[in-house]
Amino acid sequence: MKPSYFVRGLLAVGAVAFSLATGGVAHAEDLLDTVKARGALIVGVEGTYPPFNYIDTKTGQLEGFDIDVANLIADRLGVKAQFVKTEWSAILAGLSSGKFDAIVNQVGITPERQKAFDFSVPYVASSPQLILRKNDDSDYKSFADLKGKKLGVSQGSNYEALAKSQEGVDVKSYPGAPEYLSDLVSRRVDAALNDQLMTAYLVKTSNIPIRGGAIVGEPKFNGIPFRKGNPEFQKALNKALEDSFADGEFARISEKWFGIDVSKVRKPE
Repeated sequence: MKPSYFVRGLLAVGAVAFSLATGGVAHAEDLLDTVKARGALIVGVEGTYPPFNYIDTKTGQLEGFDIDVANLIADRLGVKAQFVKTEWSAILAGLSSGKFDAIVNQVGITPERQKAFDFSVPYVASSPQLILRKNDDSDYKSFADLKGKKLGVSQGSNYEALAKSQEGVDVKSYPGAPEYLSDLVSRRVDAALNDQLMTAYLVKTSNIPIRGGAIVGEPKFNGIPFRKGNPEFQKALNKALEDSFADGEFARISEKWFGIDVSKVRKPE
């Protein structure tokens, strides 16, 4: 005998009450469960941002620091990393819409972004850094030491704005790093300014006689954003990163690309 509409109504109300009381567990699958069931972590990257993520012209495959980090995390979660190339201007919107599970693309952790997304623990700490000639005795420790000196920067960059805010520094703006580094080596400027990571990469990979100088600003921290409401995924993601910090695997990846461990804040020299 089928239950009456009244009885069925009571059963339905009871089911809703149980679901609310248990936090809707039956319907709220954590991202970690989705990733493990799929067997893949879908990662958003630009794919045009060397040395972090770019297409290798010889292999046609994605390469870079962030690619190695994403593969490391996926491996420690027991899955494979799948990459989705997306322009920077649309990458956060892509995360919001579920185009990918997380972004591994040097996303700065800011209060505004934390309103929309949860983040991993920071995996990159980077600061503005001076670039000096390799065999030059000049050793500028701060912007104050550069008063009356010429400082090369990339036009339109954050570092141009930072340099121009310093009293007494003669700022020379260039289309990009190749131009100001050429003038640095030719002694047409006394120093240059860029991001600490990019400076480390240029020192490691170029044949230009330059070296990293003093850190001249507060560190910025980058993390891995993902959609809110996934505490188990956040816990597993953080564990994968923190374990790699502890066992040296992250440092090995970082040294490969930059010659330094970018997870650590470097103190002013």
